[in-house]
Amino acid sequence: MASDIMALEEFPDSTAITPHEEHTDKTAHDLATVFDVPVNISAVLGKAHMSVAQLLKLNRGSVLELDRKVGEAIDIFVNNRLVARGEVVVVEDRLGVTMTEIIKTEDSGA
Repeated sequence: MASDIMALEEFPDSTAITPHEEHTDKTAHDLATVFDVPVNISAVLGKAHMSVAQLLKLNRGSVLELDRKVGEAIDIFVNNRLVARGEVVVVEDRLGVTMTEIIKTEDSGA
């Protein structure tokens, strides 16, 4: 696996990005090398704090009160980093999430 690692200087000059190329549109083909990289995506509806005794009392049909209100945006995490906020939607009898806001952080490079 170590043989797959290349120093920056080893990349051919044709892959270097010139300042005028930075703003060109990218295609799916440009991202082909990362298509198989696994990511963990979590949509957090809300949080609740309880003791172990309270947790053990939960049964099927128990209602768990969360710290968010109905209609409030949910947090979307990718690899434990907050990247977006969104809303819960129903698509063909399944729950889904639609992103309504992208979160840009200073250290994300975006």
